[in-house]
Amino acid sequence: MVPTRLLKENQSKKPADSNAKPQSSNGKSTGRSRRKAVGGNGSGRIEVARPLPKTWLKPEELAYFRRKLIDKRNELVGDMEAMEKEALRKNAVTGGDGTRMPIHMADVGSDNYEQEFSIGLIESERGLLREIDDAIKRITDETYGVCLATHAPISKARLRAKPWARFCIAYRRSQENGRRRGAK
Repeated sequence: MVPTRLLKENQSKKPADSNAKPQSSNGKSTGRSRRKAVGGNGSGRIEVARPLPKTWLKPEELAYFRRKLIDKRNELVGDMEAMEKEALRKNAVTGGDGTRMPIHMADVGSDNYEQEFSIGLIESERGLLREIDDAIKRITDETYGVCLATHAPISKARLRAKPWARFCIAYRRSQENGRRRGAK
């Protein structure tokens, strides 16, 4: 036989409905959305990403930054094309018999180093190109100038210096400080 105390405790506990909205003390929905975690991160809850707030910049400022980003994008594309042509030109066949044989073995190493260096630069510029394209998309989505991590405004000074910036300076500094502490 089960003691009455345990029966009363079990009856007062209702199974949690994973789809139910949180209730305030007066029984009304609080409107906050929380989802239970299925997997185990230990907390029992998963973070639901908040949508980015709309930009705080004026339309004429957005147009200015869009122009700046497009100009930088065009410059990068031109630089990348020139580097690719230069890398291909160095690999081009120069000898009359269809071969390009350096005179000295050190030249082989230098040529390989220059080619790898150029490829590394091109790859780096492709990454910057992706960041610029993302910034242009944020202008279109009207979320440009908002820190992706904290949702705080990114200062105009930072945007003028680095118009493709995704994070505010305070967040970036905290990230760098965290990396420095971890490296010690």
